[in-house]
Amino acid sequence: MASEHDTDRRAARVSAPSTAAQARDTLRDAILRGVYLPGERLVEAQLCERLQASRFTVRAALQDLTAEGLVEVQRNRGAQVRKVSLAEAVEITEVRMVVEGLIAARAAERVQPEQATELDEIGVLMRRAVEAGEYRRYSDLNVRLHALVRQIAGHQTADRIVETLRGQLVRHQYMLSLLPGRPQTSLPQHQRIIAAIRDRDQKAAEAAMRDHIASVIAALRSMEHLGPA
Repeated sequence: MASEHDTDRRAARVSAPSTAAQARDTLRDAILRGVYLPGERLVEAQLCERLQASRFTVRAALQDLTAEGLVEVQRNRGAQVRKVSLAEAVEITEVRMVVEGLIAARAAERVQPEQATELDEIGVLMRRAVEAGEYRRYSDLNVRLHALVRQIAGHQTADRIVETLRGQLVRHQYMLSLLPGRPQTSLPQHQRIIAAIRDRDQKAAEAAMRDHIASVIAALRSMEHLGPA
């Protein structure tokens, strides 16, 4: 009987990507969804079959993902999904705090009424998810909220930086979502971010976002007693 992991890998197959960019995007998505785990080897022959791409295309895709920090190539071992230590995760999140603070301020400057309404709707759904104990749904809404804030801000360079950093943190973000009480802690933080952007208060939006990411850093540090990450 096929395992859930095998099923996910079959789902990662695509219909003949013709470019390295398509192969890269498909493989990136698989890594972010946990189809390939940190430290797992990425065997070129297997990737060629799964992605229905040439070896040259797969190698180019792996090079791009190496530059993004998702993949590393070790001598005599080939490519593998890069492991990010807890200490590095904290450093990456410290960078996120600065960049996402900028994004939140920019969003408060640019937000339109219909976008403010969408932010409010996500906030309501997040509150309901916490009340119902639906923490996986809350985590998905969290990703959706931050993506919408970046969309409203329209800062392409900052957006690219955050996407790259977020990819490197995916495993730690999943672990954070399992911490007892974490959604109850982050919900009011997200509500303050939403209110500040809706009110077009740039300073308050930046401060609220930085406070939220600082809380994420504190939560990451609290996981040190759980063992190596």
